[in-house]
Amino acid sequence: HENLRAEFPESLFELFEVQGLGPKKIKAVYDQLQVDSIASLKEACENGQVAKLKGFGAKTAEKVLGAIANREKFADRFRLGDVAPLAETMLERLKDHPKVSRAEIAGSYRRSKETLHDLDFLVATTEPAELTQFFATLPEVHEVIVHGETKTSIRLENGLQCDLRAVSNTHFPFALQYFTGSKEHNVAMRSLALKQGLSLNEYDFTGEGEIPEVHEEADIYRALGMEFVPPELRENRGEIEAADEGTLPKLVELENLRGTFHNHTIASDGKNTLAEMAEAARDHGLQYLGIADHSKASFQANGLNEERLLKQVEEIKELNKSFDGFTLFSGTEVDILKDGSLDFDDETLAQLDYSVASVHNAFTLSEADMTKRLIRAMENEHVTMLGHLTGRLLLKRDPYAVNIEKIIDCAAETRTIIELNCNPWRLDMDWRWWKRARDLNVLTSLNPDAHATDQLQFLAYGARLARKGWLRRQDVINCLTLEEMKAWLALPKSKR
Repeated sequence: HENLRAEFPESLFELFEVQGLGPKKIKAVYDQLQVDSIASLKEACENGQVAKLKGFGAKTAEKVLGAIANREKFADRFRLGDVAPLAETMLERLKDHPKVSRAEIAGSYRRSKETLHDLDFLVATTEPAELTQFFATLPEVHEVIVHGETKTSIRLENGLQCDLRAVSNTHFPFALQYFTGSKEHNVAMRSLALKQGLSLNEYDFTGEGEIPEVHEEADIYRALGMEFVPPELRENRGEIEAADEGTLPKLVELENLRGTFHNHTIASDGKNTLAEMAEAARDHGLQYLGIADHSKASFQANGLNEERLLKQVEEIKELNKSFDGFTLFSGTEVDILKDGSLDFDDETLAQLDYSVASVHNAFTLSEADMTKRLIRAMENEHVTMLGHLTGRLLLKRDPYAVNIEKIIDCAAETRTIIELNCNPWRLDMDWRWWKRARDLNVLTSLNPDAHATDQLQFLAYGARLARKGWLRRQDVINCLTLEEMKAWLALPKSKR
């Protein structure tokens, strides 16, 4: 493998990161145009050479240019799910250091933003120089950018910058609050402090009167007469006022989930069998798992036709006989066709426990037409929930045009669930819309869109984004117990 790779310029492999450019097309531009990098591909598209190649054309060249522009736009951003394993490993190394009394990751990671620019590590220690040196020599370090006695900046091999700040134990709560952000939240906090005759910064409270005693981050909020604001909410989107009034919601926890829907098996494009997915769900402590393989219109995903789907329903019934306290629910991820009709008829869908309706093609419809398409699907009594509402792939594909306000209003009226797709490439619907949906009594289901057993772990990202969207346990349908879920699914859609 290494010998084969050595036959090609290293920059050639960048081309596989361009959306819509597969191995055959890469081979064609390499063999015929000597394109061996993103830069040379861009040039060949702009000067018309790519459009002239057999199997390409002007539209393909235009799409490739768009994909390159997207790649450049997102060059310094990283998906939460791509960063999390590295971040948590590095944090554990810091916590294990004998001279560290407290350690946390602050910044947008702690606030559970879906994409990140960098990571901010914070430690409390009496030996700051020793810790910055330790951080600069972690095995994950690719390059040391800046190395000082209290702050060190490094770069990982994937290009992600990580900053470490070493502070005293006394300053730690203030530094954690400050460096968690967001900037807008902190400005509002400082303004609130000033009204009470206090000055708040990254080190402490100052002022002429009595200075509050602070040992933990929560003490800062308490000193200002507020409830503690969970990090996920700190975006200055109403959390300051709610904390001041004592009306912050009790946010959902990952541990509240009792099951999940929208999971795939080898019947379509999954990697594991029904039995293997069930076993993995039980290992996660779940009481139920919904199976939603693709429908026939998603031919690229080996979608099921009616006959294969109903055979799977029987297989699930048979498998359920072997379980005690666990159930597989039979469903489908049914394609929403271009006109808003569904890939299966009502008679077929009626034989399932539930269905997830999703868009997998015709992404370029106008906003009005796409909105109408989704609304027609939601009006079907057999559509339990919408899947990955906007079709976005974070840092790769922008969402298609759709009026999310109208979709939320329709979901409220038709009692349709909007899933929070937990796949870190999607995290869709966007967290910025969930509070509005919640206030209209629209329920969500945290769904991993798992195509393999290990992807059930994506639920953890979904829980973080649900919290960021102000969602409570009662807003998340898969917090219901198995018996409650069976009863809920048995109800007509209009009664749910």
